[in-house]
Amino acid sequence: MTVAAVTTPDAVTAVVTTTPLVEIPTLLDLLPGAGAVSWVRRGEGLVGWGEAARLEVTGPRALAEAAEWWATLSAGLDVDDRAEVPGSGPVVFASIAFDPAVGTSVFVVPQVVVGRRDGAAWVTTTGDVDPADVLATAPAPIPSPVGRLRYADGALDPASWCTTVATAVARIDAGELAKVVLARDLLVTADAPLDARALLARLAARFPDCWTFAVDGLLGATPELLLRRTGRELSSRVLAGTAPRGAGADDERLAADLLASAKDRAEHALAVESLVRALEPYCTTLTAPEEPGLLTLANVRHLATDVTGVQRRTGARGRAGLLELVGAVHPTAAVCGTPTGAAAALIGELEGMDRGRYAGPVGWIDARGDGEFGLALRCAELSDRDPASARLFAGCGIVAGSDPAAELAETQAKFAAVQAALES
Repeated sequence: MTVAAVTTPDAVTAVVTTTPLVEIPTLLDLLPGAGAVSWVRRGEGLVGWGEAARLEVTGPRALAEAAEWWATLSAGLDVDDRAEVPGSGPVVFASIAFDPAVGTSVFVVPQVVVGRRDGAAWVTTTGDVDPADVLATAPAPIPSPVGRLRYADGALDPASWCTTVATAVARIDAGELAKVVLARDLLVTADAPLDARALLARLAARFPDCWTFAVDGLLGATPELLLRRTGRELSSRVLAGTAPRGAGADDERLAADLLASAKDRAEHALAVESLVRALEPYCTTLTAPEEPGLLTLANVRHLATDVTGVQRRTGARGRAGLLELVGAVHPTAAVCGTPTGAAAALIGELEGMDRGRYAGPVGWIDARGDGEFGLALRCAELSDRDPASARLFAGCGIVAGSDPAAELAETQAKFAAVQAALES
């Protein structure tokens, strides 16, 4: 059954105004203390606050219903867009459940959106908001440090999770599947409320090549671009296969070992193949390099492949919007495994937790149908019951030959991205 809820429906009949900005703002510095949304990489992207409209949806048609809701809502707006670039005009931010059929996906239309792209900037307001007043009001100061942090195991302690990995490897060796992505969670409590602005600023500073995102309390810095649509041009960055960073010559050795690793290259190939297979029917051309490259981050390296394509112009697939495309490619082997059905079933059997919106698509869509979605990785979900608490997530791909201790170390390296932002 599908469950949908829309709040503040009256506000969406108002005028939407996009005004170019002369001064280029630092996007993350604009965010208020509550209700912030973000999609920022290397200082460019979108941030927003306030809530003009909201949809929460669950069920087998969740993404189709969300697409219909956004099409109807945006078509009924009185839009004055003087920027006319991707991300200007009406924009909805989305955080989609890992399994949209059973989890709740959240779509938020901010009252204010500020964007920055290719040296230009703009502000979009919805409803009774004067664009001239938006940037004149400074956000509240970021609070003092959160004090001592206390960590607790989530669904599985490290030893139990290693046992789970060993079980998954045995199932792979038995021929049930080729790969499964297993995740674990970690609970954190601070002495004072956690502030999303501080976390986002620290993540963006440490991981400039990642997309720093925030939607409805889920925030993080993802290195993985699930799908970008600009007109009919499509692009994706697939990541699978991970190695830690080292010091000096050891760092270069680790990079070379990752590129040469048969295990990691096999895992990466499965992720690329799953994306290409899902996206190919929608495209007239689709290009994926034969050899992966390296994406180097502050704490880890990944094997990376950038896939590009052009969407068809005719037929049902030519008419597909970004949410339909996202639904077609998600979940890829990078966050679920392959074959998808067998991997998803094994995750449900072994992982022991509800992923919620972790590892689900997160991003934005404008009224033209342009937008960007990443995967909600390297992230924290702030508790709506206790503002001083959060749940962290990390996962890794399990294939034949995976070593439980090495996979545990990989999750710890991925946890460290958000932990460092909390502890700064």
